[in-house]
Amino acid sequence: MTAPAPGRAPAPDQAPVPVRVARFRSARRIPAALTALAVLGAAGLFLYDLAAVRAHRPGMEWRRELADQLERRTPADPEVLIGAGVLVVVGAVLLFLALTPGLRGILPMRPPEPDAGVRAGLGRKAAAQVLRDRAMEVSGVRSARVAVRRSRVAVRAQSHFRELDDVRADLEEVLAVGIGELGLAHAPRSRLRVTRAPVGKG
Repeated sequence: MTAPAPGRAPAPDQAPVPVRVARFRSARRIPAALTALAVLGAAGLFLYDLAAVRAHRPGMEWRRELADQLERRTPADPEVLIGAGVLVVVGAVLLFLALTPGLRGILPMRPPEPDAGVRAGLGRKAAAQVLRDRAMEVSGVRSARVAVRRSRVAVRAQSHFRELDDVRADLEEVLAVGIGELGLAHAPRSRLRVTRAPVGKG
């Protein structure tokens, strides 16, 4: 496939058809390891105490104290409410980590074929650097800042000569081509802002 010529917007019939590509998911190794260690430690304590009782030895002091507290406390006590609130927050955080994909810095790319079984991703910083280099090639642009998000590309450029409308029009064309050449599964929309560069600053 031949890439469009620089500075020209892609033809309407060459516009990529949106495809459904799953986002990259984080392995969450640290939260999973901490949760596994906490569950393993609690299970080990309970198992040791149960084995000690079965061996006709006195149970651990903390278990007897816990049983006594549970017998005296009610769900309306402040300590019980605080403990329940802490557990709810921890559970909500773990549920959030389990459901969210993570790896927000990687944008999924379009596969070469729908059933190719190949996945590729492009870092946001790399995509922003590519688009910034393309923007700097436009005549009249002295500086450019690019921020790439999932659904939008924010570009702030400064021009030190030429009319701002002409610079903006050229930038729109160049960015449209550049975004298309990134090969992203979901092409983000560009949001462009062009201002005049301060006089006397080189």
